[in-house]
Amino acid sequence: MSTFWMRFKRMVYLVHRWTGVAACALMALWFLSGIVMLFVGYPKLMPLERLHSLPALHAGACCISVEQALQQADKPDAVQEIVLTSIAGKPHYRLRQGNGRYLTVDAATGRSEGLVDGQRALLAASAYLPGDEPSYRGMVAEDRWTHSGSLNAHRPLHRIQMSDPAHTLLYVSSTTGQIVMDAPRAERLWNYVGAWLHWLYMFRDRPADPVWSWIVIILSAAGVVAAATGTLAGLWRWRFSQPYKSGSHSPYRAGYLRWHHLLGLAFAAITCTWIFSGLMSMNPLAVFDAKVRPSLAAYQGGAPGAERVALDVPTALSLLERQGFHAVEIEWRVLAGTPFLLARDGGNSTRLIIQDGNSGKVLEQWPENLLLRAGRRAIEAPMASARWFFQYDRYYFHRDQASMYGGAERRLPVLRIAFENSDRTWLYLDPHTGGIELASSGAQRTGRWLFNFLHSWDMPSMLRADAARKIALILFSMGGVALSVTSMVIAYARLKIWASRLRRKRDAAAAG
Repeated sequence: MSTFWMRFKRMVYLVHRWTGVAACALMALWFLSGIVMLFVGYPKLMPLERLHSLPALHAGACCISVEQALQQADKPDAVQEIVLTSIAGKPHYRLRQGNGRYLTVDAATGRSEGLVDGQRALLAASAYLPGDEPSYRGMVAEDRWTHSGSLNAHRPLHRIQMSDPAHTLLYVSSTTGQIVMDAPRAERLWNYVGAWLHWLYMFRDRPADPVWSWIVIILSAAGVVAAATGTLAGLWRWRFSQPYKSGSHSPYRAGYLRWHHLLGLAFAAITCTWIFSGLMSMNPLAVFDAKVRPSLAAYQGGAPGAERVALDVPTALSLLERQGFHAVEIEWRVLAGTPFLLARDGGNSTRLIIQDGNSGKVLEQWPENLLLRAGRRAIEAPMASARWFFQYDRYYFHRDQASMYGGAERRLPVLRIAFENSDRTWLYLDPHTGGIELASSGAQRTGRWLFNFLHSWDMPSMLRADAARKIALILFSMGGVALSVTSMVIAYARLKIWASRLRRKRDAAAAG
């Protein structure tokens, strides 16, 4: 055996020994918290939760015109988002201006409402959970449950503690007065040993925190090195053909070293792939970022502040009510230069209203030709293909509430358009809303396999057999826990030996 090979093997053994000492406890916590995350996700307000709490909008009791509401904006034609919804139980227009800031207008009086104070936050909480006694808990820019970047436009957030059986903690936007997060007590408690622990959120104090990101990347990379070198060392120590004198294929006869060797070989593949995919989840060095992003402005072909259907709100609501559709929210949108209204009911079903002469017409879905026209505008590249999907594929699929992607709507059918550009961009267009539900580059699709699939086994076929999938994930995770526990025992023994040697050296130096 060459000297180089012997040195290389010795280096692998030493690297595994000390990276294992450093990472064993953390890896045990990652496996355990991952089991919790199968059932309890990081707190989020699901679309159905938000819409279910809203009262229906009635044609006879609503509202000032959208033109009157837009007069409160700094630049009405530049308004990017117009939504008629209910805040604290009363209809309001929510406008997102060209500078990204939100403005709310009382739909009954036309009065512009400024920053939301504690009293208005309490009213919003009471409307969200009627019958409960809310308790104001102050304002926070960010806390352990509100790291999501989607909340940035709503910060600081009012915290309201409810007296319902779930002891729900509500977060209210200081810019719109809407509920933006609900976190029941059981969900918060489980998250301490779930997502909060798994993602090491104790080191994070802002939505974009490079220090936290690099902590997770470095620790994950150390875990990958420990798992990979351990796999090599375990295979080298295992005699496949000629057993040791003891008759065992492992050199370790008993104790934690033997169990560590056997468990390491049994769970080597799953440990390596899970730790590696955890590293990939952090998108190190932005390797999975898209270089080309769809142009939403081109896709829409106009801002709703400037392009709107010529229908007043009572007429639109009457059209919907005649079809038995009771809208709780209406949004003014534009698709390929065609203005329309998107209505949602309390169950998150949708309807589209377009101009039809002097009146309006209600649709359930957009026709393919209009979606294709809008899609072509979004990416400056030739269109390679367009295909309808009536079942989920490997990139567009629905996840349950516990998943970090649980809040995505992911309706079917969906139209996928592929482009012949350097990024190999795919757009998934939802005909029910006219929105780009998912934009995916080649690099992002690679990241989907290296993170999502390896980490959570989220192929549609696996998700359909969800009970079996979760049982398998739990069993493999428990194997990882057992492997990590044996690592911790061995690490403790190794550190005792190391400390004893240091004491002897110190005593010898003192004696000399």
